[in-house]
Amino acid sequence: MTKTTQLGVVMDPIASIQPAKDSSLALLLQAQAAGWQLHCLEMQDLWLRDGEAFGRATPIGVADDPDHWFQPGDPVVMPLHELDVLLMRKDPPFNMEYIFATYILERAELKGSLVMNRPQALRDANEKMVVSWFPDCVPPWLVSSSMAELRAFIAEQRRVVVKPLDRMGGRSIFVTHADDPNRNVILETLTNDGSQFVMVQKYIDEAPQGDKRIILIDGDPVPFGLLRIPPPDDFRGNLCTGATPQAVPLTERDRWICNQIGPQLRSQGLLFVGIDVIGDYLTEVNVTSPTGIRELDRFCGLNIGRDIIAAIANKLG
Repeated sequence: MTKTTQLGVVMDPIASIQPAKDSSLALLLQAQAAGWQLHCLEMQDLWLRDGEAFGRATPIGVADDPDHWFQPGDPVVMPLHELDVLLMRKDPPFNMEYIFATYILERAELKGSLVMNRPQALRDANEKMVVSWFPDCVPPWLVSSSMAELRAFIAEQRRVVVKPLDRMGGRSIFVTHADDPNRNVILETLTNDGSQFVMVQKYIDEAPQGDKRIILIDGDPVPFGLLRIPPPDDFRGNLCTGATPQAVPLTERDRWICNQIGPQLRSQGLLFVGIDVIGDYLTEVNVTSPTGIRELDRFCGLNIGRDIIAAIANKLG
């Protein structure tokens, strides 16, 4: 008799998601269609006891229904390694609580669970700083907490984007320039008066034309990207800040970038990744909880969730 694959997803409360947009739900729907048994866990449902990882897992059924997208069962306490697959889909902030959770998941991985994305890789691949792995693909950038270094970089590049290192969805991102009277206030605020690192990237002139999300599955790109065009009153190409989505075929440059980064993502155990490309440049590598697959599915007639679950099943053997 074939054993049913047991899948656990660590995520924010499933009751609070936007089902029409949520990539975790898309994965759960396809895992359920493959006959897998589904379990949801939140961060507070994880713990270590004497070196063994445990979880309070809630069995669920899911539906592609905007009003009733999940049906929970009774929570069960279990060793996490009893789950064949664990998906770490908790949204940032990428803080120490997130890091601690990856240590717990790593203990389950060591006992045989397939954890995606890999806990070690999640710790190593900060979504902003991971661009340092691929210097040929990115615009000029700096990570520093030094006001002098930050101001010098802005003077050199003239116009820049300033980002915190631990957030998502365009939160606390600023555009500033060498003559901006608010420049120092922005830097003081984001660095907490010089005590926290921030990233500063050269502003890419093509930004008003859109920020392209490209999905890679085990290092290979989906053939279409999700171009997110900022609204007239905002520079951020994030759907949650009002950007307009549009599906576009990958360009030759997009494919070149994916060819540069795909093998390393694969070797690190980063199976589901969403990269951001503006113009000719890679700007971020999203590894914690990439989104955009439901929009691409609708625009292009794809089923990216099914392809991701198939890639995971292939790793299970």
